[in-house]
Amino acid sequence: MRRRGRIKIRDLAAQRMRLLLRMADEVYPWEPELGLMYGDLARRISLRTKVKIPQEWRWRYCKRCGSFLYPGINADVRVRERRFPHLVIRCRLCGGIRRIPYLREKRSARRR
Repeated sequence: MRRRGRIKIRDLAAQRMRLLLRMADEVYPWEPELGLMYGDLARRISLRTKVKIPQEWRWRYCKRCGSFLYPGINADVRVRERRFPHLVIRCRLCGGIRRIPYLREKRSARRR
């Protein structure tokens, strides 16, 4: 396959993933199964085309079971200050925990 063709396919895949993830976010509270299906479809597109899931959506997947997380429904999100400031995201389906530090954001807020 030509390079130009691969670039077009990857660009189209990225657009579709963003669209599917937005739709999953909007639909999930009313139709959880459909929202999970959209999230899973976006993940499969990512794996098949070797395109990374956009940074703003990456935290929405459980690292342990791979399911699409919706805060308050199938995931708990907490802010912790111990040791280092971070977010704790816990999947209610498998119990997987993910910690995301936010020290950089806090430092930039102090400088202002």
